[in-house]
Amino acid sequence: MLSRLSTATAAALRRGIATSAQLYNVSVVCFAQNNAKVAVLGASGGIGQPLSLLLKNSSLVSKLSLYDIAHTPGVAADLSHIETKANVKGFMGPEQLPECLKGCDVVVIPAGVPRKPGMTRDDLFNTNASIVASLTTACAKHCPEAMICIISNPVNSTIPITSEVFKKHGVYNPNKIFGVTTLDIVRANTFVAELKAGHEEPEDKGLDPARVTVPVIGGHAGKTIIPLISQCTPKVEFPQDQLEKLTARIQEAGTEVVQAKAGAGSATLSMAYAGARFVFSLLDAMSGKQGVVECAFVRSDVTEVPYFSTPLQLGKKGIEKNLGLGKLSPFEEKMVAAAMSELKGSIKKGEDFAKNFK
Repeated sequence: MLSRLSTATAAALRRGIATSAQLYNVSVVCFAQNNAKVAVLGASGGIGQPLSLLLKNSSLVSKLSLYDIAHTPGVAADLSHIETKANVKGFMGPEQLPECLKGCDVVVIPAGVPRKPGMTRDDLFNTNASIVASLTTACAKHCPEAMICIISNPVNSTIPITSEVFKKHGVYNPNKIFGVTTLDIVRANTFVAELKAGHEEPEDKGLDPARVTVPVIGGHAGKTIIPLISQCTPKVEFPQDQLEKLTARIQEAGTEVVQAKAGAGSATLSMAYAGARFVFSLLDAMSGKQGVVECAFVRSDVTEVPYFSTPLQLGKKGIEKNLGLGKLSPFEEKMVAAAMSELKGSIKKGEDFAKNFK
């Protein structure tokens, strides 16, 4: 089960920002006071801007450093007018990146190019791999103790890249490097609630997505995304044909958004929400909150592949405990087996790129 923090955070974010003060007050109630410095690398982009807005509205963040290759002074100036405590600074260009990263507790990286119709996450590899390798090299040099949260796709490859970069610099800690797969969980929760509300008896309608928790394991692309509907809270059941359609929709939900935007981008707003949820959970765990659990794509010995997403118990120093797969249904066991080949290929591709990156 994911943490109460996650539920509280999700509930607060889902209610929307009626005013910045409302969300700020929710944050004060839900979270212990903190003085974390958080950096967003790629802060001027489609994910970076709304993600930065959500982080600015959290009482957990006292310093918010925004970096990109363009437009960050304007984004920072805009956000700095919001009536919350986080001090916002904008940094632009590689020469300003070291100062942006100095003293950071958490670094979130949504930088990179978005998917367009007809593209897979893997099609992004050549461009985004170089971006992630460059940015994480700077992190390894200037904030080696920070928690690193990678949003940039393909996550199944960019996390191995990040790990290899940190190894090269002698500062690798697998408990502090996370591939943010939270959007898969958010989508699974939403789609399960929608499906139950649309097909159950009237008295069962209106299942609140904020009260649904579906662990999603594996990776963060296509068939490597494995929703564990059998472990859903509250317990739900679907006929096999409906379960297969639901699973396929969760796995291809990113493509659904890319096609709907018709070339104008990929999932940015929902990804920003999911990224903020993960960062809030991580910050709360770092400040001493107990029982904080989120899924993420991390170094793992749970399966035959070296990186795998499972529920993780988070703590002050990152991953406190990998909670593993739990009890899988036969359908879910088949999905895990089917994902292995693609995961191995994506992981190796990332590792090989990082080893040759100068």
